[in-house]
Amino acid sequence: MRQVLLLDDNPVQLTVRELVLRKAQLETHVATNASSALAFLRSEVGRQKIGAVVTDHVMPNMDGVEFVKQLRSFNPDLPVIVISGLPDADQEYSGLNVIFRLKPCDPEELISLVKTALGWPEQRASA
Repeated sequence: MRQVLLLDDNPVQLTVRELVLRKAQLETHVATNASSALAFLRSEVGRQKIGAVVTDHVMPNMDGVEFVKQLRSFNPDLPVIVISGLPDADQEYSGLNVIFRLKPCDPEELISLVKTALGWPEQRASA
């Protein structure tokens, strides 16, 4: 089963997202900075295990836009979900093939977005 890479410099945000996704039976890998996330995604293990990325927009040293640009240079098709508190930040991701959501991102929406990105079959509500 493919995992989701969670990237955020804020440990509280990272932990909350990890708990939400794990409760939904989704396997996660976490990174606290863009450089380590890119190194992992370039690795053999990262290429095999990671099926989607959830990243913050504002981070020190390398923001979400630069992270996605570098990721796209070696993996143009990996699904990326960007979560930001800045409403106008989505314009910065134009042409980078990302899904953009504003904070706070509802846990159920996050789960749905990640499952769709990972190619999980749609869950139908029982009648």
